[in-house]
Amino acid sequence: MNVTKEIEKFLTDSQLSFTRTENVIIVTIPGTHKLSTTCSISVGTSALTLNAFVSRKPDENHEEVYRWLLERNLKMYGVHFAVDNLGDIYLAGRVPLRCIDEAELDRLIGCVSQYSDGAFNTILELGFATAIRKEWEWRVSRGESTENLDAFAHLIEKQVIEPQA
Repeated sequence: MNVTKEIEKFLTDSQLSFTRTENVIIVTIPGTHKLSTTCSISVGTSALTLNAFVSRKPDENHEEVYRWLLERNLKMYGVHFAVDNLGDIYLAGRVPLRCIDEAELDRLIGCVSQYSDGAFNTILELGFATAIRKEWEWRVSRGESTENLDAFAHLIEKQVIEPQA
């Protein structure tokens, strides 16, 4: 079976939504913190390449965010965090085609899911705290729900405790 067909079979069996062009498969991986991660899987002549968008460029604390990501890279399998020329954050990986089978596809897609979803709230907390606080205040001032911001409630409490300079 060729690798592209094997990937399509795996994604179908895993009930993951995907589309395909000639040698690129775009799969949507559901998450908990990051609701979904879009991952492109390119089948080359000798390697499979994965790229998944994780977050846009942080608004603040760039060095801290990028350092945190680099530290995570030391513990990761199959893919690693990368930054493009705009500062946006991705997961990227390259695996020899000879290594691709159902078990390896499961590991790779699982890693993209785990790393993207697991890092998302920390990236937001480190790189977008000011925007989160503003969004929280805006919602509260209009009586809107802050339910999907509950993971960041400690940022609001911290702001009240620590006076603004």
